Amino acid sequence: MNTTYYDHWRDVPEGAWRWPNFSPAEVACRGTGKLLVNEAALDKIQALRDRLGKPLIVRSAYRSLEHNRAVGGAKRSKHMEGAAFDIAMGNHDPAAFEAVAREVGFLGFGFYPRSGFMHVDLGPKREWGERFPVRATAFAEETPPAREELAQSRTMKSGGAAGVATLGAAGVEVAQQVLAETQEAILPLLPYLDTLRWVFIALALGGIAVTIYARLDDWKRGQR
Repeated sequence: MNTTYYDHWRDVPEGAWRWPNFSPAEVACRGTGKLLVNEAALDKIQALRDRLGKPLIVRSAYRSLEHNRAVGGAKRSKHMEGAAFDIAMGNHDPAAFEAVAREVGFLGFGFYPRSGFMHVDLGPKREWGERFPVRATAFAEETPPAREELAQSRTMKSGGAAGVATLGAAGVEVAQQVLAETQEAILPLLPYLDTLRWVFIALALGGIAVTIYARLDDWKRGQR
């Protein structure tokens, strides 16, 4: 097993990192910043990311001995070998995720539906926990969102509150997409994701409310 240890993830040489969809900070110990680069495990998580074609939000990867104790991890946790990953299921169908994870070579599986993540590791072959409930409908294929052509919009041309509303709603949509596509860039904010989630929900609701007002404003203009 080819592994390299670093006292801190910032010590990883730029040219030594070859997993494009993950960063050293993302897989380093959350408690200490230490990092054990397990190349076999990282190759598999990158292969899983490539096969699924959508971001993997890493809740936990490598753990130092002291941090593993602090969080109540198993004494022989694969996290301490850099060979385990806890992946959030918010943007994945757990059944499809598990199937592809097995195909790329993960052997150990832990299911945590109440906490919203799945543990995968390099083995030995085993599984534990309560399986995720079967989804009523599968995730739809991800396609670029359909956006209103703002330059041709009567709402934009009319200006006023309606124009501002259209821009506001589109801005919220763009911000949410950028956040999902650039998760690696917000790793320092991971402890605040719950707060950020509520902020985006509030922004989205505000955008919807203002858009409704704008459409009513357009309708009234059409009646005059």
